[in-house]
Amino acid sequence: MISIVIPVFNEEKNVVALHAKIAEVMKKFGEPYEIIFSDNASTDKTLDKLKTLSGVSILRLARNYGQTSNLDAAIHEAKGDIIITMDGDFQNDPEDIPALISKIGEGYDVVSGWRQERNDSFGRRILSRCANWLTAKVTGLMLNDSACTLKAYRREVLEDVHLYGEMHVFLPALLHMRGANVAEIPVRHHARQFGISKHHFMKAVKDISDLLTIKFLSSMNGRPLIFFGGVGIASTCLGFGTALLSVYLKLAHIRDFGQTPLPIFSIFLVLTGLILFMLGFLAELMLRIYYETSNKTPYTIKERIIIGK
Repeated sequence: MISIVIPVFNEEKNVVALHAKIAEVMKKFGEPYEIIFSDNASTDKTLDKLKTLSGVSILRLARNYGQTSNLDAAIHEAKGDIIITMDGDFQNDPEDIPALISKIGEGYDVVSGWRQERNDSFGRRILSRCANWLTAKVTGLMLNDSACTLKAYRREVLEDVHLYGEMHVFLPALLHMRGANVAEIPVRHHARQFGISKHHFMKAVKDISDLLTIKFLSSMNGRPLIFFGGVGIASTCLGFGTALLSVYLKLAHIRDFGQTPLPIFSIFLVLTGLILFMLGFLAELMLRIYYETSNKTPYTIKERIIIGK
């Protein structure tokens, strides 16, 4: 079965037409499917419009947790062997869904859409290119359009993945670093007809933060003590080295302790090293506790609605 998951927020003028187009495409495709809308506590009539549709599952979050949590809720509600993610603003074209599924059939775990002809503002296209370049440099996965929501995933690669922050943008890169085979194919992109864009500058800042988090966790293999402890030991050794240098300068009658900042600098480096090591140790403990005890999501699903055909 194919699961099509769509996070929405204030898309009352788009959801009905989007649903009709998806149903038309999937009927021609001939495979069983389900459509899951996850409503991020919309303040307009989006939920009311969703309730008029047939053959859909609707998740309603308790409040606006952001697009990533909204998408995570929908993904983990999906029951299909292949999961398709797409935006609810009707800029992604459902006609591209069969091509994504076909590419998955070639043996790939993830297929990402590439909006070759984007119908967005010039500033947003430039920002996207910079983000794509940075993502490739940090993660090693070269995608022309990492931010395109229209993607296809094998269910098994997503089962133990939980998203937070703005991490959905880098989900293919995260899965790539975990061994998934990732491909990219061109997809269509339409100009937004109704509603307003939810993207802004601060979202880009959050994206960069999450990209660095993904790189850190993947490179350190979930072991923060390796990173903080390594830097801490290096700082401590450097501190002792500067202390020995200051002692040598004193004994050689080149500089007294009061004539050089080396003693103060050495104390600073040693203390910094100890603090970094303890930070790594505490982070290690917190990470172990989190993995062993956390069975909760950072969002709350207020309501589940299943509407039959």
